[in-house]
Amino acid sequence: MSGLRIGVVGLGFGTAFLPLYLSHPDVHGVAICDADPTVLGAVGDQHAIEDRFDTLEAMLADDTIDAVHIATPVRFHVEHSVAVLNAGKHCACAVPMATDFEGLRRIIGAQRSSGRNYMMMETMVFGREFFYVRDLYERGELGPLSFLRGMHIQNLDNFPRYWYGYPPLTYSTHALSPLLALSGARVVRATALGSGRLTPDRMGDFPNTFPTESALFRLDRDDLAAEVTVSFFQFGRAYQEGFHVYGQDAGVEWPQTHEGDDLSVFRLEPVRGGHWGRSARMERVQPPDRADLLPAELAPFTHRHEWTPPGVREPITVHSGHSGSHPHLVHEFVSSIVRHRRPLVDAVTAAAWTAPGIAGHASALHNGDAVEVPDFGA
Repeated sequence: MSGLRIGVVGLGFGTAFLPLYLSHPDVHGVAICDADPTVLGAVGDQHAIEDRFDTLEAMLADDTIDAVHIATPVRFHVEHSVAVLNAGKHCACAVPMATDFEGLRRIIGAQRSSGRNYMMMETMVFGREFFYVRDLYERGELGPLSFLRGMHIQNLDNFPRYWYGYPPLTYSTHALSPLLALSGARVVRATALGSGRLTPDRMGDFPNTFPTESALFRLDRDDLAAEVTVSFFQFGRAYQEGFHVYGQDAGVEWPQTHEGDDLSVFRLEPVRGGHWGRSARMERVQPPDRADLLPAELAPFTHRHEWTPPGVREPITVHSGHSGSHPHLVHEFVSSIVRHRRPLVDAVTAAAWTAPGIAGHASALHNGDAVEVPDFGA
């Protein structure tokens, strides 16, 4: 049979991608892996997947598997990604790519020596809001960019203990990546501060006492700066993952309430003689889905969708997740392999989007001292 055989490792978050791989026209088989036999059996039965592995090593030993999607906890991302690439298989991995510069270098080295694709599965650059803002910018409606801002606020109380004490800025890709993807810029320097102090019951095994970190990033073009705040504990607001983009003619702000609400688009009015300042007209915009960018088999998954796996009677409710980005992520990863090209978020790009947060956390630990960000594409 033609098409790829995909392995998915980690059946917590990874389960959300199974219907998408099973539906993709260029995928002919899916295998799953999880260390918990109960989870492995239940997920396999629900999706009618027969090929099941209880270790990554066993999955990588199967020569029929072409690519592996890593959805394991962050602390395993580097080891698992390197293992997949060294086994001669293409690798997709959840964010972040790594939590230190050495981990970024290891994955880039493994990707280059293997010749296989690596893709960081960054949701925010494949969501409907990003597509809409990107189109505005490319049509010239924003004008030259003047300032960028990103935020990721998510109180992690009652999450698994391995999240406790996590250094916030090292998980900044959701807030920063859309800003860098839009501007085409690279961060060269980070200056950051931590705010607050974790309560003793929220401390973890990380060298971090801050529930919140905020950074200013200097970009390498147009004298641009980006401000990013990430908080995982003790922050009095609802969950928010988003970005604001300001140009010299117009700006777009992420909704203040819930994902999926309207964007606020501000357009500056012409300067009028006899009046000080310059007013702005605001409109609320609901970004459209971009199902037109997907194969017909994946288009329904940009919204909540009832889907029944082949050979199964009970339908599964598939949530679109992260602004409808999941089917776009899967299609980009799969199509990059079958078309023999680099994915949009390849290893070097992933490192460029991950490294600033690592530098930002280092800056916060040193009370705001500037930290240079390596150029991983050099």
